[in-house]
Amino acid sequence: MSLPLIALFVAAFAFGTTEFVIAGILPQVAEGLAVSIPQAGVLVSGYAIGIAIGGPLATIATARVPRRTLLIALALVFTAGQVACALAPGFGSMLAARVGVSVAHGVFFGVAMVVAVGLVKPQQRGFAVAIVLAGLTVSNIIGVPAGAAIGNLYGWRATFWAMFGLGAVATVAMLLLLPAATAGAAAAAGFGREVRVLARQQVWTSLIMMLLLMIGQYVPFTYIAPMLRDVTGLSAAAIPVVLLVNGVGATLGVFAGGRLAALPHYMRLMVGLMVVQSGVLAIFYGVSPHPWPAIAAVLVWGCLNFTIGTLIQTRILGWAADAPNLASSLIPAGFNFGIAIAASIGGLLIDGGYGYRSLPVLGIFAMLAAAGVAALSWAQELRSGVPSPAAAPH
Repeated sequence: MSLPLIALFVAAFAFGTTEFVIAGILPQVAEGLAVSIPQAGVLVSGYAIGIAIGGPLATIATARVPRRTLLIALALVFTAGQVACALAPGFGSMLAARVGVSVAHGVFFGVAMVVAVGLVKPQQRGFAVAIVLAGLTVSNIIGVPAGAAIGNLYGWRATFWAMFGLGAVATVAMLLLLPAATAGAAAAAGFGREVRVLARQQVWTSLIMMLLLMIGQYVPFTYIAPMLRDVTGLSAAAIPVVLLVNGVGATLGVFAGGRLAALPHYMRLMVGLMVVQSGVLAIFYGVSPHPWPAIAAVLVWGCLNFTIGTLIQTRILGWAADAPNLASSLIPAGFNFGIAIAASIGGLLIDGGYGYRSLPVLGIFAMLAAAGVAALSWAQELRSGVPSPAAAPH
């Protein structure tokens, strides 16, 4: 692995940790800021909205900034934002700091993936995307539990001071390791061309696939803790272990997806994996009352989620290679819109009396729909015979 990819991984790890660590210290944050836990939950949804809306807009605004300069600036915004969170005197200032960091987050992942694929040979693009995504998955395995542990031991503000240190490390890593001239530098295509690239069916159908994947993933995952407690019968102490298992599966998945993206006709594999994932969700529904089979299903489910996700994101980057700024920024935007929609749908199902066990069922249909979209998109691509701008193997 090249040193510049390691620098991008470290920064992705930092952004991933700060997004999700808040969930582990939410009660302490609520108490410290004198708000209710539901109100403190806005710090989670506000972050997601900042990524989804602010990220693409800020990406367009910074399209002509050199990529290395922009990535370092985003790391500095991240680092300053952690100080602002650690020192926040009230809820409003805390929310403002989180939203500011979230906009930087949305820009970072779009730019980082473009830079990453520009650092490697065309056949290694999937692997480069996997390295950046691995920062997110590893943050859930290491960063989030460590941040929550620090908060439990030393108070929630200490968590953000630790995040400040992580941001400083990420900034220094990119200063030292990113080359002065990075591939995927700011394009002179202009906003009109960026929008026209989104009209390519391979791009917009991939965004639809991503949304369906997020519904299949986060309708159950948003409520995985109460589901494991009430349906599977696991103790509170066992639930973090299952989440760790899911994180391990996700990390294996991003690297598997990176490998598969380099194969000819990887779209055929993507369609097949989506169908298999619908079957895994059906199995998850069936075995959810039984601890060991349920844990095994969570492992495979997590792995397939991120294998498919890596393939989808590699496809977007390949078909938007000639005007990547807006398209790449829509990857984290779509991811977080999907999370917000999935959480809402899951809540509606639970409020409607369907129970936690019903949540994987919706994922079955979402993944079958995604497989249908992928198959139709690939068939149209084969009929057209037009190669992708990146000359990707399909």
